Amino acid sequence: MDEVKTTRCGARGLVRSQDGTRIAYERYGDGPPVILVSGALGTAGDEEPLAGLLARRYSVVAYDRRGRGASGDTGPYAVEREIADLAALVDAVGGAAGSAAVHGTACGGALALAAAAAGVPVGPVSVYEPPYGPEAAARRGRVRALLDRGRRGEALDVFLGEAAGAVAALPRPVLEALAHTLAYDDAVVGDGVVPAARLGRVHARVLVVDGGSSPSWTRRVARSVAAAVPRGRHRTLTGQTHQVAPHVLAPVLEGFLDDCRAEEPVGA
Repeated sequence: MDEVKTTRCGARGLVRSQDGTRIAYERYGDGPPVILVSGALGTAGDEEPLAGLLARRYSVVAYDRRGRGASGDTGPYAVEREIADLAALVDAVGGAAGSAAVHGTACGGALALAAAAAGVPVGPVSVYEPPYGPEAAARRGRVRALLDRGRRGEALDVFLGEAAGAVAALPRPVLEALAHTLAYDDAVVGDGVVPAARLGRVHARVLVVDGGSSPSWTRRVARSVAAAVPRGRHRTLTGQTHQVAPHVLAPVLEGFLDDCRAEEPVGA
């Protein structure tokens, strides 16, 4: 793990994934490690508000998923490569325990669950509104079709036209530079069906969170994901939407992590 100190986030660093791709990250605070996995068009910098709140008690790592920000993008893309990226981060920050808690937003949550199912040694996993379900799949299909035809700007318009939130406030050139990664997220989520068989292989404790003001199908999906995980639980945050407020989410994640630590066997 190659780090340099910074005044904004504490430290920036790089790890190398299994295929040699450099994955850039930012680290905040000290304590047990927690890795944040961004959703569509997200980068490490977008995770700063949540990371800053969790850094009061944890060593929080936010990273640029491959193809984003300062990270590399070795091709061809494969979900297994993104899983290996997360595994490299867990290995780098996991310390003596060899594991780290993981929180993923939207497609980042689907990636976190896929990594846990693949055997990456994660600790507790929390996810916010993993985008399974036919409604989200239909949008991703339209976006993917445009990207396949090289119509990046139109694909971005379709995505932003149906996705509420602050990501649309980013400069257009920045968004267009990230647009190709929408196809990566599509691959992570797959056909949109909740992957019950895969989720059944997740041994970690899992918290699935949704917003009470999000569409009803989002909550149905969240409940289905929680039910498919052997040690899953579900929580709805009243008044929240897909763009959940960090100051509302942070104490929920802290409570979940505290509960998980209290459930660990003595001496674990």
